[in-house]
Amino acid sequence: MATLVFDHNEEEIELPDDSPIAEICEEAGVPFACTEGVCGTCVIEVKEGKENLSPPTKEEEDFLGEGTCHERLACQCRIKQGRVRIIF
Repeated sequence: MATLVFDHNEEEIELPDDSPIAEICEEAGVPFACTEGVCGTCVIEVKEGKENLSPPTKEEEDFLGEGTCHERLACQCRIKQGRVRIIF
């Protein structure tokens, strides 16, 4: 199981490995609009565990710039394993 931690309230959510994080982030208050990686509404900052997220998608690189790793689009991320702490 993987763990997603929200920095603002220390809430920890367990997810199966390789799960998308969009639904959990939306329930926690991350704003969403297009859910396709185009609008950038769901930008999150990864405080720790970036290596435990899926690699940035083409949509993320187009929006956030190539080589992005501290900022991600919640609609595009999957948590592969381990622990990831985010802030939004």
